[in-house]
Amino acid sequence: MNTITKHVVLLILCLVTSTITAQEQQEQQEHSIAKDTIPYRENGLKIDKLEEAKKAIANEEREFLKQEVETINQRLDRGEITSAEAEKLKKEAAMKHAANIEDRIAIIDAKISLLKRNPETNHITVEENNSMSISIGSNGFLIDLANGKRKPPKYDIRTGNKLFFAIGFNNAIGEGQDLSNTPYEIGGSGFVELGWIWETRLSKTSNFARLNYGFSFQWNKLNVKDNLYFVQDGNETVLEEFPVDLRKSQIRMTNLVLPVHFEFGPSRLKDYGNRIRYFTDNKFKVGIGGYAGVRLATQRKLRYKEDGDFVKDKSRRDFNASSLVYGLSAYVGFGPISLYAKYDLNPLFKNQLVDQHNVSMGLRFDLE
Repeated sequence: MNTITKHVVLLILCLVTSTITAQEQQEQQEHSIAKDTIPYRENGLKIDKLEEAKKAIANEEREFLKQEVETINQRLDRGEITSAEAEKLKKEAAMKHAANIEDRIAIIDAKISLLKRNPETNHITVEENNSMSISIGSNGFLIDLANGKRKPPKYDIRTGNKLFFAIGFNNAIGEGQDLSNTPYEIGGSGFVELGWIWETRLSKTSNFARLNYGFSFQWNKLNVKDNLYFVQDGNETVLEEFPVDLRKSQIRMTNLVLPVHFEFGPSRLKDYGNRIRYFTDNKFKVGIGGYAGVRLATQRKLRYKEDGDFVKDKSRRDFNASSLVYGLSAYVGFGPISLYAKYDLNPLFKNQLVDQHNVSMGLRFDLE
């Protein structure tokens, strides 16, 4: 009986072992088949991608042709070419882009054929967008240096933009005053201005006259002399003598304004064939205009010594300073550097017996 039982157990174990081995062999075979189909699936996706690219080529080249024809029309309007020359250039452009469509589609068809002939690999690059790619290993990583779609340059740009920065001396004068008898230091008072402006050419065929407009922040600082300091007395702001010796008495106003200037001056035209550009570097220029905006903040700063201690007193309040800021400004220069001056038409403080107006002079830098 024991012998029979042993034989039955051995038979069952053999059957179980055979079943497990068969299942493992089947799973390995299925995994191998699935692994082998990966390149086929990836190449199929690449082929689909290329077929979609073929559809987009005609529309892309038609858009390029449209922009090139617009450039030719602009050259015709400017009198650079005749009507006959314009027609000839348009026909040449149409033939060129028709050939581009044919050649680009032929390149894609060649890539599709390459993928179909090599279904066992998945390291063939297929981009049709002027990109360059590097693939390392059949299943390695891809470095794509794509530039995106090609876009022809705009033939003429009438509006540009740039940053500007100005710095210099600041003061305030009233009726019967000049810079020699104001209560403010000439050397210690200063201004800083930082802004962004757009420049639009007024003429279609000339860059001699331009309109500059944008926004800027102004920081106007006045250092008070003769041991005086600003005191707000109700609706009036006055200068009074400080009870101890002042090391510094200063008031600073921060404004946000919108400057507008008419700028005049020669420029250099450079024709690149498919585009033209104007340059004002190393050229003389004059700008005349003004600005308007709002005061953002007013701060008074005092420094003095009291009972052997150095004291720094900062006060942020209204001080009856004008809320609206507006004035005239002008500059004259060569290239990016100009002499710059501005004058506030609004009074420095409201409700004064004698109105004072802020005036600034310095250097302006146009940073294109």
